[in-house]
Amino acid sequence: MSASADVAALIPDGYRRKLADRRSEGYQDGPTWLRQLPTALAEVIANWRLQVTGPSRYGHGGIAVPVQASNGPAVLKVIWPHPEAITERLALKRWDGVGAVRLLAADPARWALLLEPADAERDLQREPIEAACHAIGELLRILAVPAMPQLPTASDTLRELPGQLAPLTSIPRRFIEQGQSLCRELLAESGIDATVTHTDLHYENVLASLRPEHAGRTHWLAIDPQARNAEPGYSVAPALWNRWDEAAGSGNLRDELRRRIGWVCEAAGIDEDRARAWTIIRELQNALWATEDADEQALTNAVTIVKAMQD
Repeated sequence: MSASADVAALIPDGYRRKLADRRSEGYQDGPTWLRQLPTALAEVIANWRLQVTGPSRYGHGGIAVPVQASNGPAVLKVIWPHPEAITERLALKRWDGVGAVRLLAADPARWALLLEPADAERDLQREPIEAACHAIGELLRILAVPAMPQLPTASDTLRELPGQLAPLTSIPRRFIEQGQSLCRELLAESGIDATVTHTDLHYENVLASLRPEHAGRTHWLAIDPQARNAEPGYSVAPALWNRWDEAAGSGNLRDELRRRIGWVCEAAGIDEDRARAWTIIRELQNALWATEDADEQALTNAVTIVKAMQD
């Protein structure tokens, strides 16, 4: 049996189903990637002399395999090729373990990363919501390092979004016009692209550290960065659209969303009005994508958050 056939068992059935109809985003589509993945896994395991120590986990784009490397436990992550995956390697290298898991090695040609392990059983999903929002805010503050020329920018979004929103009829016109106005106002300002930020910093993308120096106390580390040069306020929105059922069941959805944004901003040192403006922009972008995907629930959620951000 070939090495690639041996490692094919590491690819979870759920991951195969998730990528079965994934369209290309400039690289391979999902089915093509799934055919290539066993070979990529076998090659990086051999090249880095890794020993698999447990079952794989998977997320939106990649699989994570616990391994033993020459210098200790690690996680091998191999990612379905898409533009956001490129920024993960660059950002993790820049942060160098400060506020995020440490990048130990990378093989860009195979879309593979070797990462410091963190506690996959302990994320912010089940932490009390106020504490979870404070943890996200603290990480947004720590991860806000000077911008990197290789990353996309908030300005890119602000330039593109007004025209994309213009023909939509699925979003109330007053919100489209508000978003277009906010894009123009923010684009006229300097410094909006000055720092690196993790634009998908939600509750499941934060894990407890396993570093010996953190033994006996909880220390949180970011994972799976979608990095962009932007203000930290650009990245507050995922704390609102995740743990959605909990927010919807709170009795007052608007107040719950406003509390969350307040908690994140308090810990991050972000102006709340500024964060609300960026949240409106990002939720209008989500609404645009939901319209394109004919996802009525995602569209409703996005518009609901935009409404909650109004004065």
